[in-house]
Amino acid sequence: MPDDHAPAALADPITAGWKRLHADGYPGLVGPFWFRRDAEGAGFRYGFTAEVRHLNMGGVVHGGMLMSFADDVLGMTVWEAAGRKPCTTVQLSTQFIAPVKLGEFVEGKAEVLRTTRTVVFVRGLVTVGDRTIVHADGIWKILGA
Repeated sequence: MPDDHAPAALADPITAGWKRLHADGYPGLVGPFWFRRDAEGAGFRYGFTAEVRHLNMGGVVHGGMLMSFADDVLGMTVWEAAGRKPCTTVQLSTQFIAPVKLGEFVEGKAEVLRTTRTVVFVRGLVTVGDRTIVHADGIWKILGA
């Protein structure tokens, strides 16, 4: 009988052109996260491989992990758009569309919708292949602005 927690074919991010994102604090605890330039050359994509520690009791990636990843993806996009100034999440809305299984490589991409002097509006998608996992949008405050 197959093990429901046996990993699917694990992606090797390095051979697929991904670079490890070195992070301290909370992102360092739930990562590692990966990044690479988007295929179109505009912006970045971020990713992580679903591990056993990311799973909930139902055997799929915990919604909190997906929200943490979405927060980081949108936040890193905002940070770039704000000239790498410190920013913080004011509001994050997430809609869960599909589950993530152990071993799947999860990707995130975000786009800035509008930037003012003090806040940035952003939206993004979290996907596995061509399958949408999470849609997220939010508002970030540019600190010190």
